[in-house]
Amino acid sequence: MLKSLFNWKVLLNLVVAIGVFVGLVWLTFRWLEYHTKHGQEIPVPNVINKSVYDAVKILEDTGLEYEVDSAEYNPKYKPFQVLKMHPLSSSRVKPGSLVRIVVNPRTWAPITVPDVINKYSGLAFQRLDQVGLKIGDTIYEPSIQKDALLRVLYKGNAVNPGSRLPRFSVIDVVVGSGPMRNISIPSVVGLSVKEARAVILKSMFEVGLVEHEDGSKDESDIIYYQDPASGDVRDQGMQIDLWASKRTPAELRAKVEQLNAIYRMKVDTSLPPVHYDEVPNHPEPSYDPPAAVPVPRKEVPKVEPAKTEPAKTSVATGPKPAGTTAEKPKSTASSSQGSGNKPATTGTTQQPAQKPKAKKVVVE
Repeated sequence: MLKSLFNWKVLLNLVVAIGVFVGLVWLTFRWLEYHTKHGQEIPVPNVINKSVYDAVKILEDTGLEYEVDSAEYNPKYKPFQVLKMHPLSSSRVKPGSLVRIVVNPRTWAPITVPDVINKYSGLAFQRLDQVGLKIGDTIYEPSIQKDALLRVLYKGNAVNPGSRLPRFSVIDVVVGSGPMRNISIPSVVGLSVKEARAVILKSMFEVGLVEHEDGSKDESDIIYYQDPASGDVRDQGMQIDLWASKRTPAELRAKVEQLNAIYRMKVDTSLPPVHYDEVPNHPEPSYDPPAAVPVPRKEVPKVEPAKTEPAKTSVATGPKPAGTTAEKPKSTASSSQGSGNKPATTGTTQQPAQKPKAKKVVVE
């Protein structure tokens, strides 16, 4: 085994393999040095505040590659002026290296018009101002959508939502002023349903009930009746009901008369007009104020003290009869004292208290 390893053929092959490997490694490194320009470096020129055209020419003359990018527009700097660069100036890079420069654009970047159609004008104006659009003229147009934004105009042309405009562009807006009053109803009898819809919408009315005679929904059917009738005045936005058929209105005269009896009730105007007589204006009677009635004076009665006398006793001889009794006279003073000393008054004058008389008792 060991003897075979030291054979000269084996050793020769081993030396050749080592030489080939070392040669390949040396060639690889030499190729890398040549390809990467190892040891060769050049300074990066300063192109800040120069125009993009001058900066590109300087970088090409130096032997450097370049990449141009734009930043957000800044009105403080000139259009296409170089604002930044990487690597920075005075750095040393290999020839052919990439230098990235940031340039101020010519103007503001375009913005997308938001979807504000049929929105309330106050909210629509706020949204347009947020994205950077300036409101110019406000044009009012009759529409059933009062105070709604109907269209956005840029230089006289309508702009659809999603279109891109320069920032701070001045736009005009069309706002609905509300429906018009007392507008004549257009005539659509004899037209197809599709044509009638276009005429009604053009007059800013709405299509209401559409009744087909055969129950289908064919837009080519002919309108033979409408309500309200043509010539009537209504406010814009009101609905117009339609009756359609494949037959002509002349062939549906009986049907038209039947609908007239329902929707065209005739008012009898043969009665004489009501006559109203005006009531003459009479002057209002004047009344004299009543004379003041004198209020009678109330006289306060004077209270006189009641006179009291000692009671007289009579001595009777003999027995008293059974049917006789001695009565004591009652004085008005004592009665008045028993009733809280309130004098009894009759009318406006008071009679003086009378002195009670003693009655004689006769004993037989």
